[in-house]
Amino acid sequence: MTLVVGLIKASLPSYFPQRHGVFDAALAAVEEIAAMTGARLVEAPGVPMNGAEAQKALDHCRGQGADFILLLHGGFTMGDVARQIALSGLPMGVWATPEPGHEGDIQLNNFVSLNMSMSIARGVRDLRKAPVQWYFGAPDDSALQARLGRSFRALSARVALRDARIGVIGGLAPTFYNMDISADTLKVATGAEPVHVDMHRLTAGMKNCAHDSVQREVAAMAARAEIRGVSDEQMALTAQAALAMRDIVAQEGFAGLAVSDWPALQEDPGMHPGAAFSWLEEVDNLPLASEGDVLGTVTQIVTRALTGRVGSLLDMTSPQLANDRILMWHGGGGPLYMGGPEVAWINHPMIGRGTPEGPRFGAIADFIFPDGPCTVLRVARSGTAAFGFEGTLRAEGESGFTGCRGWVTDFHSTRGHHSAGDIVTSVMEHGLEHHFVLVPGAFHRDFQEFAAWMAMTPLDIIAEHDGLPAGIC
Repeated sequence: MTLVVGLIKASLPSYFPQRHGVFDAALAAVEEIAAMTGARLVEAPGVPMNGAEAQKALDHCRGQGADFILLLHGGFTMGDVARQIALSGLPMGVWATPEPGHEGDIQLNNFVSLNMSMSIARGVRDLRKAPVQWYFGAPDDSALQARLGRSFRALSARVALRDARIGVIGGLAPTFYNMDISADTLKVATGAEPVHVDMHRLTAGMKNCAHDSVQREVAAMAARAEIRGVSDEQMALTAQAALAMRDIVAQEGFAGLAVSDWPALQEDPGMHPGAAFSWLEEVDNLPLASEGDVLGTVTQIVTRALTGRVGSLLDMTSPQLANDRILMWHGGGGPLYMGGPEVAWINHPMIGRGTPEGPRFGAIADFIFPDGPCTVLRVARSGTAAFGFEGTLRAEGESGFTGCRGWVTDFHSTRGHHSAGDIVTSVMEHGLEHHFVLVPGAFHRDFQEFAAWMAMTPLDIIAEHDGLPAGIC
């Protein structure tokens, strides 16, 4: 779904935004930012000067499907305009441009109007549940454009979750109680809804795949990554799983999938879908989580909206606190773009291990994340809370376990730098579910703003300490 931004221009006639080209320059800037972030702009006609006119402008934007109202103070604006828009409850931003000069008669008086509008908004809406963002800067100001762009991306993630249907194939992995959610709470908090899909629908779809379609899919997978020791039978089953899941998504209009990849699929048809997950994440950019992790899929939907690509769903596997690094890893799933050219399809190293047959239930993708900045995210607590941080992927010494993996160090957030011990303490004491989405690049600020628009509880980094935690929620 596309974010629709409603722009409402405002000013009193005793101030001069038209003379100084404020409205035209601002409109051009917003159009450019909207195009860059995949949003659509609708502009209310006229320049409202009172509450009644503001309501007409608001109604026009709502009629065009606006998800967010941006009130542009071209010049000083009476308080009832801001008040009327704030009363709507829609996500709202208020923008004021700086003065064209600072001598003689004041031309715009915008900052005072911005101050007044934000204060008025606080009086008529709960800003915790219905935030209002403020913007101050000229249309060509790079900091202003970055701030608006962040809001548009964050709000696009909000829109992506609204009425999103998540197919849950086979339910939750056995005993993974920490990943159980309240579907009602998730729906109220985010708009997303888990929809049960029987595992037999997936396995029946696999059996019904046309032979030539399977062969084409296997050939495409082989062209993208080397097949190392995986049997033709297992590669065919992998392709069948990818095709069947793709069909389910298309038929149901799912925004993403959460799949119980074990143990049922090892009994029938005798495979593991990790490589199929990677393939759908890579080719279809499909938000997908293993082990029936609905909130993992929710986090992937948000990640795709913020960054343009899904990330890799991982376990926080092996902290090395003395070396200030943590291995992020998973034995199945992860889009291939995150591994660069050094990727391969291999047999799953654990499913079947310890049995007479050995690890025969392939396949998964095997690669190491390239060095560089990354962001680690998790939507938690049935969609009511959010956790995240940034770090640096840096390969040194041990390569990490077979699968999709990388060592993360140089941890930081908007609160500053953190140690690996701080991150581990936070994960444990917040009781976070054990999957996290890692994506290349720096997106924590975007994620924080998304969480604020969603009224999610921010789960902050907790400093490493000895003894029992006190007052942590």
